[in-house]
Amino acid sequence: MFNHTRFLIVRLSSIGDILHTTTVARTLKRTYPQCHITWIVSRTAAELLTYNPDIDDLFVWSREDFEAALYSRQFAKAWACIEKLRNFFSDHTFDIALDIHGLFMSGVITRMSGAPRRIGMANTRELNHLFMSELAPPVSSPHMIKRYLSVLEPLAAAAADYQLVLKLPPALDGFAESFFHRHALDASRKILLVNPWTSWPDKNWGIDRYAACIDVLPKEIEIMICGGPGDRDNNAAIVHSTCRRVIDITGETTLLELAALLQKIDLLLTGDTGTLHIATALNVRTLSLWGPTRPEKYGPLVSGHDFICSENECHNCNKTRCRYQTNACMKAIAPDIVSKKIIELLAEEK
Repeated sequence: MFNHTRFLIVRLSSIGDILHTTTVARTLKRTYPQCHITWIVSRTAAELLTYNPDIDDLFVWSREDFEAALYSRQFAKAWACIEKLRNFFSDHTFDIALDIHGLFMSGVITRMSGAPRRIGMANTRELNHLFMSELAPPVSSPHMIKRYLSVLEPLAAAAADYQLVLKLPPALDGFAESFFHRHALDASRKILLVNPWTSWPDKNWGIDRYAACIDVLPKEIEIMICGGPGDRDNNAAIVHSTCRRVIDITGETTLLELAALLQKIDLLLTGDTGTLHIATALNVRTLSLWGPTRPEKYGPLVSGHDFICSENECHNCNKTRCRYQTNACMKAIAPDIVSKKIIELLAEEK
C-alpha cells in the first residue's frame, strides 16, 4: 500500500527521543521495504542517525542556530535558517510527513514540507495539531516509544518489538581497545561506566552519593566516569571525593565514540539521560536511577536493564526543577542500595 511512498520524519532532538523514534523508521522499513524515508534532525543529534540503515536521506537543520538567533533578536539569521528549510522543501517532494516532536516548531516544519498527508500524535502541545491533516489515535500506555509509534497506526504498520537502532561506522572498530590501552584500563576485568549528569538538575543524584557508592565497590572492578565538557568540574569532584581509582574520560569522546566504548563495558550506571538510550540501542546492560521521572514512560522497553526508583513520597513530578528546591526524591536513593545492585549485576556472567 505504501511501498513506494516518500515519508518525512520530523524529530529534531534530543538524544533519547531521537533513539526512541528510530523504532518508527525501523517499523516503516520492515513493513514497506521499498518506501523512502527522509529524516529532519538538529545538528547536535544528527551523529546518531548518520549510519542508520532505515533512513534513506538525512537533512540536518540547526534548530540550535535558529533558536539562538531568535533569542538574541538576530532576525536576519533566524530568517536564513527558515530559508534553508524552504529551499530544502522546494527541492524535495513528500507524500506523508510524520511529526514525532509535537511542538509548534515541528508543526510549522511539517506543514512547510508540502506533504498532503501530515500525521501527528494525539494530545500534543503548542497548537501542533493545527498543522496536521490527521492525528494518530491516543495510546493507553504512558511510554513515549509507544506514543511515537502511534503515528504508524493509520498506515497499518505495527512494531514487532521496541529495539532502538544505532549503527556505528567501521572506522570505530578497535577504538575501544585502543582507548582502554591509552588509559591503562584492564579490559580483562569487569568494567563499570558511570554517567552521572543529566540535562535536568533534579534528575541528578549528586556528587557525594556517587562517590559513596563508588567507594565500596570491589577493587577488581575497573571504573570510568564520562560526560560532556560541561560536566568536567562535577566529575572531577566525584573522582576527588572517592578513594577508588576512577578513570575520568569526561569530554574525550564524540557520541559515536562513546557508543563504541559502551559496547565493551559490562555495566552502565546512569540517570535518565541520553547515554542510557545509547546503551539500550547497543544491548549494553544498564542500571539507572529515577526520581522526578519514571522508567514506565522513558526507560528501556527491552530486557537487560535494571531500575532503582525513588520511594520518596514526592516523586514522578516530571518537573525539570524541584518545586520544593530539595531534590528529595533523588536524595532518597541510598548509595548502599545502588552499590549492592552494581555488585550483584557485575557478578553475573557476560
